Amino acid sequence: MTRWKIIVEYEGGGFVGWQRQANGFSVQEALESAITGFSGEQITLYGAGRTDSGVHALAQAAHFDLEKETDADTVRDALNHHLQTKSASVLEAVAMSEDFHARFSATRRSYLYRILNRRAPGALERGRVWHVARPLDATAMHSAAQNLVGNHDFSTFRALRCQAKSPVKTLDQLNVARIGDEIHITAQARSFLHNQIRIFAGTLKLVGEMAWREERVRTALAAKDRSAGGPTAPPEGLYLTRVDY
Repeated sequence: MTRWKIIVEYEGGGFVGWQRQANGFSVQEALESAITGFSGEQITLYGAGRTDSGVHALAQAAHFDLEKETDADTVRDALNHHLQTKSASVLEAVAMSEDFHARFSATRRSYLYRILNRRAPGALERGRVWHVARPLDATAMHSAAQNLVGNHDFSTFRALRCQAKSPVKTLDQLNVARIGDEIHITAQARSFLHNQIRIFAGTLKLVGEMAWREERVRTALAAKDRSAGGPTAPPEGLYLTRVDY
C-alpha cells in the first residue's frame, strides 16, 4: 500500500466545488473516478481544502492510498489520461509516508483573488476574474487589509453557514497590489473560514472605490457580526495557489 500525494490544477467553473456532492459533478469525484479507472481500486481522496463551485486551483493538494504497485510518473500520466475531458490536471504525484494527510499535515494555504479593474469586461478571462469597472485604489485597499492580519475573531468575515468550530484564525498575510489592469489580493494562513477571502475581497473593494474608509474595516472586524462586513465577492476570481507542508 502506497500513500500518494497529488498536486492538482483545475478550472472551477465546470464543477460544483471540490467536495463530492449529490447536486452535480465535483473535482473530488472526477479525480476518484480517474484513480479507479487507472487502478481498478475504489479509493477515497482527501483534499487539503474545500473550494466552492466556480473557485479555481493552481496547486490543490490531495492524497489517496493505492495497493497497485506503480511509480510517480505513471500515476500522474495515467490520471491525466482519464481526465482528458475534464477541466482538471494532475501536475505532480509523490509517494508519501503513511502518516501524511493532505488536510491535517498542511502548515499554510495561499490564495489569490483577481479583480479585473477596467471599463471593458474581460473576454479571454471571463469566468476567471471579478470584473469591477469603477477605478479602485489598490494602495488604500492594501492599507486597510493590514488591519485584518494577525489573530482575530473573524465572525464578520465568514459565511453564515460556515461549519468551523471557532471563528478565531491567524491570518499571516493579506496583500493588495495593482498589476496592470488587475488588482491582486493575496492571502496566507494555516487555514481559512468558509468564504473568508471572498468576503475580504468584497470588503476591500468598497475601500478601493472610496465607499468605505479604512476605519470602517477595523470597526467591522471588531463587530464580530457578518452583517457588519462587506459583500461576498463572486467565486470566479478566487484561486488556491499553494499548500505548504
